[in-house]
Amino acid sequence: MTSPAEPANEVRSVTPTPDSAPTLTPTPGRSGRRISGAVWAGLGIVYVVWGSTYLGIRIVVETMPPFLSAGLRFVVAGLLLVALIAWRQGPSALKVTRAQLGSAALVGLLLLLGGNGLIVLAETSVPSGLAALLVAVVPAWVVVLKAVFGQRPTAGGVAGVLLGLVGLAVLTLPGVSGDVRIGGVVLVIVGSLLWSIGSFSSSRIPMPANPFTASAYEMVAGGLGCAALGLIRGEQHGLDLAAISARSWIALAYLVVFGSLIAFTAYAWLLQTAPLSLVATYAYVNPVVAVLLGALILDEALTWPIALGGAVVVASVCLIVTTERRS
Repeated sequence: MTSPAEPANEVRSVTPTPDSAPTLTPTPGRSGRRISGAVWAGLGIVYVVWGSTYLGIRIVVETMPPFLSAGLRFVVAGLLLVALIAWRQGPSALKVTRAQLGSAALVGLLLLLGGNGLIVLAETSVPSGLAALLVAVVPAWVVVLKAVFGQRPTAGGVAGVLLGLVGLAVLTLPGVSGDVRIGGVVLVIVGSLLWSIGSFSSSRIPMPANPFTASAYEMVAGGLGCAALGLIRGEQHGLDLAAISARSWIALAYLVVFGSLIAFTAYAWLLQTAPLSLVATYAYVNPVVAVLLGALILDEALTWPIALGGAVVVASVCLIVTTERRS
């Protein structure tokens, strides 16, 4: 957070939304298995928790500075994951080469500073549901990047990109979508582009072989980057910890524990045990969950342009996910 766009094979990247975990390597050959109750439970966690992270961010930035809160979230989550890896797999699982560490840091900065950080900043002025819908077109950007680097997209992928652009137009064009703060919208779009570049790059540079180790280093690097930018922006000036609301603290803890650790673990497990085409469905369920939660809990307006544009975006994601994975 943070959507799948790469075809499934022996070693393929899966591109989560900008508020979820970084890329993982799925295991092929799972599609013939019966879908168990545990798989559906794992999907439920990924559907609801990752969909709810946009709501959590919106509540956090009510009383917390955007980049400093994002930095705290990812540094804490990354260090917790480092401790978990050392406990479960041993300290040797954390060993990486200098090139792998540099690559993980670069990807972490693109995903979490450029991608997630800009979305956190945008949610100070953009409703959480709208942000989730704008982010949902990440698979379209990945298809474009693949085409730029010489990988011919499928006809369905091209159609999905065009459909996604139509959805963005409905969501953002003045006079069509009504009162939209264009600055926040631009931040979300730029953030989703940076997230796509980070996800696209992660399969083309030397990354740590252990995906959990890679994720831990990405979160620490991205979190430190967010904190540094927050200090450069002067977010520490006038910061009064006593003025931060209890619900912002609770939302931040929720993002650390549930958004960055529990849902990530569930997603990693699903990639190893469930059909990849089934796991990929979170890409078009998450924005729906985000819109509904924003409307129910924060009373965010659910206007017809948001409903129509959101439906078009979700349809484009569905088309890209299904056609690109068959190619």
